[in-house]
Amino acid sequence: MRRYCNETRFDCWKNKKRVDCREIPAKRLLAFAERTACGRADEWGVQMKRGLIVGRFQPYHIGHHNAIRKILAKVDELIIVIGSAKQSHEQKNPFTAGERIEMISQALKEEGIFEKCYIIPVEDVQENSIWTTKIITYCPKFDVVFTNNPLVKQLFEGARFKTEKMVSEQKDIDGAKIREMMLKGNEWKKLVPKQTVAYLDKIKALDRIRAVYAKEQKE
Repeated sequence: MRRYCNETRFDCWKNKKRVDCREIPAKRLLAFAERTACGRADEWGVQMKRGLIVGRFQPYHIGHHNAIRKILAKVDELIIVIGSAKQSHEQKNPFTAGERIEMISQALKEEGIFEKCYIIPVEDVQENSIWTTKIITYCPKFDVVFTNNPLVKQLFEGARFKTEKMVSEQKDIDGAKIREMMLKGNEWKKLVPKQTVAYLDKIKALDRIRAVYAKEQKE
């Protein structure tokens, strides 16, 4: 059951018309106290909060997935930046940006949170000092950056963005570990959302990884 405010302390607006504050869910009213710099508002005129995360997602795994779910409990929308967008068919970056968009999208749709997310591929730059500028240019406006990377934290705070830690229940999972498990034939599917597993099977990801590793070892 939705909880509504029973006070009329705020001037509330919907579709440019003043409305009784008691018509607005209480959780929406709380957002009035957290005005953001982006100037976005929902149908009630309440400011919305948008977060951003950056990752390579090689591949997208349950650590990413659970962190995104937790972040969306804090923000209204989330920008998911796919880094190293031009890199693919390499040991460190076996999948294309398009393939990573697919594997993320399918997992988010199954969870029912896809409509709250923007997935944006961004190419690498060689200078850290202008990397944040490129992210800002490619993305819609955002209010807070979620990251566990000390350098990413420093760069965005230097650009005057608020940062918070990404929290996941699977802290020991990373893409390199999963790629190694795939290469060695170990059980990796339990570490990846089932929709992503289905997509990886569809594109014959195991064959790709084996071929890439074999090629780079010869070189």
